[in-house]
Amino acid sequence: METSRQTGGGVQDDYDRFVADRLDRLLRYATAMTCDRHLAQDIVQNVLLRAQPRWGRIAAMDAPYLYVKRMVTNEYLSWWGRRAARDISLSHSTLATLAPAVTDHAAQHAERDAMRGRIAVLPRKQRAALVLRYYEDSTDAEIAKVLGCSEGTVRSHISRALTTLRANELAPVEVL
Repeated sequence: METSRQTGGGVQDDYDRFVADRLDRLLRYATAMTCDRHLAQDIVQNVLLRAQPRWGRIAAMDAPYLYVKRMVTNEYLSWWGRRAARDISLSHSTLATLAPAVTDHAAQHAERDAMRGRIAVLPRKQRAALVLRYYEDSTDAEIAKVLGCSEGTVRSHISRALTTLRANELAPVEVL
């Protein structure tokens, strides 16, 4: 019994190191994608709970972080139709560390709220593609791998999302 624990301990230690090294980044990624800190925490927690028993197989992959990020993206996309996925948290502190410094804090909050409102109405895959491109700085190939689609579809998602954002740039955004 002791030997099986020692063998499992290596995998568990590897999993613990992965979580310690990547948890903050996964939470920031999920928060940027969902626009809701609490939903992001739920999603990341669910994914990490599902990944733990499979960690030996996941860790053996070429890019375990990319695989887990794809799991987070898929979990977010599966929340379709649930009220939690449509509610947008408007707490100003949630993404404060992600925005560049602005002299006038009121302008910073108004700009962030307006952009979050515009992004929140995008279809979920378009929103995920934008976050992966502009927040995670991912390539088309990486985004395609995470979203499970072709690179052409990634470019289409991003193009359509940017077109929608540009069209709605001057439209007033309702702050919830």
